[in-house]
Amino acid sequence: MRLSLRFLLPLALVLAGLAYAVIPLVDTLTLKWFVRDLEIRSELIGRMVESPLVDILASESKTKLLSYFNRIIQDERLFAVGFCDRDGKLTYKTLTYPDSISCNGPGTLNAGQTALLRFTQGAVHVAAVGIEGNGRIWGRLMLVHDMSWIERRSSDTKWYLFYLFAVIGGVISLVTVLVAHLSWRGWVAGVRAMLRGEGLIALIGDPKPDADLHPVAQDLRALIHDLEADKRMRDESQLSWTPATLKTILHDHLAGDEVLIVSNREPYIHNWQDQQVEVQVPASGVVTALEPVMRACSGVWIAHGSGNADREVV
Repeated sequence: MRLSLRFLLPLALVLAGLAYAVIPLVDTLTLKWFVRDLEIRSELIGRMVESPLVDILASESKTKLLSYFNRIIQDERLFAVGFCDRDGKLTYKTLTYPDSISCNGPGTLNAGQTALLRFTQGAVHVAAVGIEGNGRIWGRLMLVHDMSWIERRSSDTKWYLFYLFAVIGGVISLVTVLVAHLSWRGWVAGVRAMLRGEGLIALIGDPKPDADLHPVAQDLRALIHDLEADKRMRDESQLSWTPATLKTILHDHLAGDEVLIVSNREPYIHNWQDQQVEVQVPASGVVTALEPVMRACSGVWIAHGSGNADREVV
């Protein structure tokens, strides 16, 4: 459990930090996209109603104009419509038109401008569309869109992101804990096997052990090498050099190997003396040093035969 918490707690903190940073960013980007869509929508509505609106304005029929405005706001997203004349007066408006949105004064929107306003009832998007026709400028059409549906979608987006991060965190946590658990079990099993002596010889002799056990195998090889070196030095310091000892050492260290010596000086010189072969040992440091070794290991000595009876004897 503690091992799992060591992985899960940092992961949870990282995911929480990412969610804290990403969700406001996504909320801001989503709001910008919706506002841009409303700007395009307002411009499109203004161009569509411009020609009929000019005709109604020319007839100066307030009843027809208000009826036309009421039909326009049948759209669920369009909250209110107003009309500002060239003198900056709000001459026509629907009943839902906010009184705080005026046609003149500070914060007045000119034709082609938009604004995002927040009231106690909620946020609205206001767009001013210039109305022209019959060779004159009639004024500005004020389109007020309700932003409550955008806020609802933004809230839904936040929850979707929250659920997404929760699912990602759960999946990553599960995979992390599973991998850590399996790795830990494999390591513990390997250590237990080594403590019981199982697979120790194979581990030491294998040049490529498992990656997890490689440091242990390397330390074991170094330890065994040091022990062998110490034992060899201790034995050599207490060794009594005899032909039997030399033969034993050569057998242990050169087991299965054949010892050959190639030199100019031969270990034995054979000469004819009174029709008999006489053996002479030459006075040579090479012969004195290596001749006992060759006899102990039954080696082969290849040399120049300087004696006149070497060919008959060797």
